[in-house]
This record gives sequence, C-alpha cells and structure tokens, in this order.
Amino acid sequence: MTALARPDVALCDSWAVAMAELHREGTHVHGSGLWLLPEDERWDLTPEGCARLVQVLRAAVAPPSDPESDDVPCEFSWVVEEGGAEDGRPVVVGVLALRLGLNQWLLEHAGHVGYSIAPSHRGRGHASRALALAVRRAGELGLDRLLVTCDDDNLASAATIESGGGVLEDVRGLKRRYWIDTSASSAPTPAPTPGR
Repeated sequence: MTALARPDVALCDSWAVAMAELHREGTHVHGSGLWLLPEDERWDLTPEGCARLVQVLRAAVAPPSDPESDDVPCEFSWVVEEGGAEDGRPVVVGVLALRLGLNQWLLEHAGHVGYSIAPSHRGRGHASRALALAVRRAGELGLDRLLVTCDDDNLASAATIESGGGVLEDVRGLKRRYWIDTSASSAPTPAPTPGR
C-alpha cells in the first residue's frame, strides 16, 4: 500500500536507493527538496546527508521569515510502500512536495504538487495513489483546490493527473495546467507511517 511519510532518517537506506535511481536519470527530481541544500550537498546520499536534508525539509513547512519573500511553505513527504521491505518496514519509492500556496512562478509552471517515483517502482500505481493522498492532505490543510502541472509531452503524467480528478485549464508554453478539487478526493485514508 502506498503512503506518504514524513521525511525521517529511519528511512535513509531505501531513500538513498530511490534517489540514486532518480539521479541516474539526469533530470530534475520533482518533489525532492534537494534545491533547498547548498549545491555541493544535494546528492550526498550518506546518512549524514540524509539527516541534513530531513532537517531542511521539515523546516520548509514554516512560513518564510522575510515578509517580502515570495517563497511559500511546503510540506515534503516521502512516498513509501508500506511493508515493502523484507523485514516489513516501509520502502521509499519516491518523493512529493505539497506547496501550501502559489507564487507567480508556481502559478505558471510548477503548481501545488511536485512528485517523482523511482524508475524501478513505476507502473505500480504509486504516482496515482501519492497524488490522491496529496489531494486529501491539501483538503485537510484547508486548500480548496490544487494546481498540478506536467510537461505537455508527458502523457503518462497527464494521465495520472486526469485520473486523479485533474481538469485541464490550459497549456502555457510547455506546461499542461490542471486543477483538482480537494473536496472530491477519493483517496484511501493513509496508514500511519514513521514520523507522522
């Protein structure tokens, strides 16, 4: 079963495996929060690097201290498969960012939600279930609707968004822009996960 877990060093081993897979693809890892770290620390997949990232990700939900900043609070989660490890522990299969507001750049390009699923875990429904859980979580946090975007030529991502209730507003440049009503979420209730 797919769940969203608060980033936690207890999940470091499977997080590092998932991130290494995503890094090999050579593209931006949507939903990872790596950009919040100094550039030379972004791909430190050691336990120490994981601990630094966890600290930064957990702090990102707080409103920016500078009232002039257009940064928005963001709740980061690790997408996990419950009981996926041989010992019954959750396995990190991806990452997800739920932005609790929109600035102009997010409105045009990235939306409220960004996520990535590691290649070896794709095709199993994790992206669809993680998006549904993010929609439900957004509703719990008081957001009425979410903007979710994808590249115009990413048909798999477009299908995931549409199956999750996304209604296409338009295509701006290379981005499809969808809105999802959080009150219509049919996501299953997430199971308890480490750190939640």
